[in-house]
Amino acid sequence: MRAVRYQAAGGVVVDDAQVLVLLRPSRGEIRLPKGHVERGESAPQTALREVREESGYADLAIAADLGHRTVEFTYQGDHVIRDEQYYLVRLRSTQRVDRKAKEHQFTPAWMDWERAAEALTFAAEREWVRRAKVAAGLADAEGAGGGLPGQGP
Repeated sequence: MRAVRYQAAGGVVVDDAQVLVLLRPSRGEIRLPKGHVERGESAPQTALREVREESGYADLAIAADLGHRTVEFTYQGDHVIRDEQYYLVRLRSTQRVDRKAKEHQFTPAWMDWERAAEALTFAAEREWVRRAKVAAGLADAEGAGGGLPGQGP
């Protein structure tokens, strides 16, 4: 089995009491926006770019660094090691940009904090929502997790 390692960054995007998730019907998944860190790009730049590309929302601001974690999983016969950095991202306005055709695999949807934390497909992404809720001052750190194993593509 081939090992593949890469850096990724993403965001937990919030607007008042809502969290942005991406529905991915082709895989039956509910995800957070994230993607590969491109050459010459910082993790915060990647997080904002990926949110913009995958959701179409363009007026965004990073509010807090949610930390780093490494997730490992098997995908299409490869052992994947992904170093993830996530940010709490605030939606400043509903300004949108056109998305590329490949990004239409995702349907942006807004959910309240609890529903988003329950609905996300992978435990690692549910953990990012818990951390974001703490960073937003809506929960205390106790019970916010931190030790969940990484899962999923």
